Amino acid sequence: YELSFVDCDNQHDAQIEAVRSFIAQELDYIILAPIQSAGWDVVLQEAQDAGIPVIIADREIEADASMYDAWVGTNTTNEGITAGNWLAEYLNGEEANILVIEGTVGASAAIGRSNGFNSVAEQHEEWTILDSQSGDFTQEGGQEVMESFLKTYNDFNVVYCHNDNEAYGAMDAMDAAGITYGVDGDVIIISFDATHDGLQYTLDGKIHCNVECNPIQAAYVDEIIKQMEAGEEFATYTLVKDEAFVAPGIESEYAITMTQEILDGRAY
Repeated sequence: YELSFVDCDNQHDAQIEAVRSFIAQELDYIILAPIQSAGWDVVLQEAQDAGIPVIIADREIEADASMYDAWVGTNTTNEGITAGNWLAEYLNGEEANILVIEGTVGASAAIGRSNGFNSVAEQHEEWTILDSQSGDFTQEGGQEVMESFLKTYNDFNVVYCHNDNEAYGAMDAMDAAGITYGVDGDVIIISFDATHDGLQYTLDGKIHCNVECNPIQAAYVDEIIKQMEAGEEFATYTLVKDEAFVAPGIESEYAITMTQEILDGRAY
């Protein structure tokens, strides 16, 4: 492949313009990992008019499936449900006062992880979601939101972060405030993505539960492109399976207990 790659720095408008640039360059395929779920109809129609196949990867978009050729990704609502089920199992009826650091507003991952977790929380009268704010999927955003929370709340025992970067920022803020977290601390941290660093924190017992957003999606995209090139049938919808991981000493029916062997076996 000759690959043209644009990092849009979490900016939806920049991503729209990047797709338009790819169309202008008459590239053979466009792979889109959408920052936001809405606002894609016009530019996808432009790609269709130019005869360029579009593959949506990782997240979902609010557009009719006829507007793109294939989708490869994970079920973020199920990720949120997994996190909620794990927390219910871990707490075993104990109270939870929960602070939520959401992902980017309008992103399908943020919507799914909120909806999935909330569907479980609604079944537990002993749980209270104290507040929920967007950290924009960044470490800086997670720290800023957590610092803001700490000015108002002192009775929380769960911090639910929509990705690892936000969790790192939340930990920085709690470190500065002298608040303990992790399996030996006072606050339960739940995170998503299961990046290498995130799983290291899980192995270290600082993150209780880390739900994967499986990144091994490019292999599926690669296979779809090869099938398109060969004129063969291809999967228009590919759901990639996620796992969940918990700190050592925690046993769960919803997650795998983290080990050094698991971490060493993951290249991402």
